[in-house]
Amino acid sequence: MSDQRRVVVGVDGSVSNRDALQRAALEAAAHGLPLEIVHAWNFLDQPGPRFDPHYGEDAARARIARFVDDTLGTDRTIETEVRMVNDHAASALVDASAGAFTLVVGARGLGGFKGVLLGSVSQHVVHHASCPVLVVR
Repeated sequence: MSDQRRVVVGVDGSVSNRDALQRAALEAAAHGLPLEIVHAWNFLDQPGPRFDPHYGEDAARARIARFVDDTLGTDRTIETEVRMVNDHAASALVDASAGAFTLVVGARGLGGFKGVLLGSVSQHVVHHASCPVLVVR
């Protein structure tokens, strides 16, 4: 899907990220574009309190697929693709922004400090994405 105009959204599975995913779906529907859902994962930055030596793309994909289905439902009217990227979120999203209509991110994700208005990933993509960026709070 990365060779066509589309709405790209970065997802991390956090509760606060639901609004960004929903807004991205609205943008895609409003403009008649497909939605590319990008999740950056890596072996060392895993969800949950314990390190799982068997954690990999399949586990990350299953978790994000549940998150997307719970957030958007399974009966979607827009074309969606979930893309898993083994990389840091900021660089994965900047790469995904190439050729996109817009990139949607949440203001803050799973990490960071609770009082900040804009997380490090959002801050990075605002300055480096090659398309307009919509930050959802």
